[in-house]
Amino acid sequence: MDLYNINPMPSETIASGNKSAISSQPASPKRVAKALLDWYDSHARDLPWRIGPKARKLGRRPDPYAVWLSEVMLQQTTVATVKPRFERFLKRWPTVEAMAAAPLDDVLGEWAGLGYYARARNLHKCAVAVTERGGFPDTEEELKTLPGIGDYTAAAVAAIAFDRRAVVVDGNIERVVARLFAIDTPMPGAKPEIKARADDIWPDLRSGDFAQAMMDLGAGVCRPKTPLCLICPISSVCDAYAQGNQEDFPVRPAKKPKPNRKGAVFALSNGRGEMLFERRPEKGLLGGMLGLPGTAWTSDQKDECFALAPVKAEWERVGEVTHVFTHFLLTLDVYVASAPKGFRKSTDQQWIKPEKALLPTVMKKAVSITQP
Repeated sequence: MDLYNINPMPSETIASGNKSAISSQPASPKRVAKALLDWYDSHARDLPWRIGPKARKLGRRPDPYAVWLSEVMLQQTTVATVKPRFERFLKRWPTVEAMAAAPLDDVLGEWAGLGYYARARNLHKCAVAVTERGGFPDTEEELKTLPGIGDYTAAAVAAIAFDRRAVVVDGNIERVVARLFAIDTPMPGAKPEIKARADDIWPDLRSGDFAQAMMDLGAGVCRPKTPLCLICPISSVCDAYAQGNQEDFPVRPAKKPKPNRKGAVFALSNGRGEMLFERRPEKGLLGGMLGLPGTAWTSDQKDECFALAPVKAEWERVGEVTHVFTHFLLTLDVYVASAPKGFRKSTDQQWIKPEKALLPTVMKKAVSITQP
């Protein structure tokens, strides 16, 4: 790998690994930006939604629809998970107009398994709004007027799709900047300072490439654990590296234990091999997604949960499943029964074969333990 350091360290320092001998060197914002962009030109990740530096030199430009879709998908979801799902979305709806014309249920179903399901509802609303206005706006301010687009997504789309100077700060960039300037304010209180320091080094030109360079640096070099500082293009001006305590940044408060919640779900089957599913309420966790009928998720689960079953039947407990959400751990008791004669589903329920139901992960887990 070709290395590009603003002020390369003496070879004896690298060989000895003597961090106490390292001192960060002052560098102008322009030189920091140039170092990162030069590194990105050689080492940019190949991602299905990205127009890399070589393609850009040949005149190709990013598709705002692809940039927006990828950024929404990547919120709280890994690149490895998003890659195949992004390609499926793009194959099914190759343009924002195609997504706008699709039924919401189709978009929700295709989103199943990606989590944070409010994103899918807002994705569809935003596609409709963009189609109605004739395309994506190209500034942060206008982008933030669209459904589901907040500060981060607006900055990312403005910078990457339109090359506007917009300071983009995701988790990877937070880590790079916190280490670069040894910002010791604990998170999340450090966020304004991190964005301000990122603004200090953000270039006026190639803003989108710089954002993606910072993301790639955080993902592959300035990693949360065991950062690869010796091949970092800006390690010679990194305060945390000079101090030898890179992994201490960003500073995070001690994690509080997640509270436990409990609930029950009811898997009712008919003679055609179908299972009863219902659409969850629009607001709340897993909003608008298909799921098994069940109880509320509370801190305690009482025997009267059967009063909330879809029908009075011989319910048999087949086990439990657990699922970790952002703020709590959920345990669901899973019950099965056969639909009694004369049962009629309600208007918000539907019979679907389990293998064909597009379900969020926790519901997939529940259904899986009902199968032989």
